[in-house]
Amino acid sequence: MKRLQSLIIGIVAIICVLLLGVKQLEHATGMAGAKVVNIYNWGDYIDPDLIAKFEKETGYKVNYETFDSNEAMFTKIQQGGTAYDITIPSEYMIQKMMKENLLVKLDHRKIKGLENIHDDFLDLSFDPGNQYSIPYFWGTLGIVYNDKFIKEGAITSWNDLWNKDYRDTLMVIDGAREVMGIGLQSFGYSLNSKDDKQLHQAFEHLKGLTPNIKAIVADEIKMYMANEESSLAITFSGEAADMMYENEHLHYVIPEEGSNLWFDNIVIPKTAKNIDGAYAFINFMLEPQNAAQNAEYIGYSTPNEKAKELLPKEVSGDTQFYPTDDMLENMEVYEDLGKDYLGIYNDLFLELKMYRR
Repeated sequence: MKRLQSLIIGIVAIICVLLLGVKQLEHATGMAGAKVVNIYNWGDYIDPDLIAKFEKETGYKVNYETFDSNEAMFTKIQQGGTAYDITIPSEYMIQKMMKENLLVKLDHRKIKGLENIHDDFLDLSFDPGNQYSIPYFWGTLGIVYNDKFIKEGAITSWNDLWNKDYRDTLMVIDGAREVMGIGLQSFGYSLNSKDDKQLHQAFEHLKGLTPNIKAIVADEIKMYMANEESSLAITFSGEAADMMYENEHLHYVIPEEGSNLWFDNIVIPKTAKNIDGAYAFINFMLEPQNAAQNAEYIGYSTPNEKAKELLPKEVSGDTQFYPTDDMLENMEVYEDLGKDYLGIYNDLFLELKMYRR
């Protein structure tokens, strides 16, 4: 009888240890249940004070992780190893995630503040009716230059970057769609071209740019440009705003041929465990005061019209960051290229990086 009791006690003890281990694992991975909101976002893409404010106002604990590319984010979500409640992909990736059934269809009855978003950023082609995504930030790809080394007004076009005077000065964003897009747009072609001849022509043209390329990097561009270690860069508008804040000699230009007009939207992945927490975060970020604070901290353009009204006039009135309708006509949004052509873009970009060595 004593042996039986000891056996039962031993089994109970093992179960307790296992349950404790599961709880600790859940805590360690940020999936401890309904009181945790797991957010998967780009690096340095939200004011940390807003996370603290969200936690204080809602009682939720935020587990915050970052990614450095849409493709890396997609792969991790698709694998399903971590139950993220919120992530913030770009428009073409939202399209792809919808096709792969990786997103939760939104219940608009649970969303408060969508009326604050300007109509220009709602019901777009990549997500008609905003059935799966809520606008977060938008912006452009362009050129930053330093007027101490390059005459003010000398840069107006993508093709200006090929000037031999800029040898070994150009910092280039590390992205296949971005770099191939520059080559395509320099000929007036679509950023979403699936024409093999156009892609080959763009690639050959980009090979001629390599003598001017100092480095192909990502976040490091801000440091290089702010510290005047380079005089010319290709980067996103919000990154440019950060650099210009640090160095008054920097200017941001949207090339006259046009540029990529991108949108990053909030979505709820299919693997989400805390749906209520996800909606709470969406509603929090739709509040004009929070959206304005985030836009001032990050530097990207807000789609929240009520938030834009709270921004300083020198920010909201700057047409390089809030382009006019005429400027927007020359811009193009990335589309999902499909697996085959995305592979071609990536392969050409990799070959270009190897060529410059």
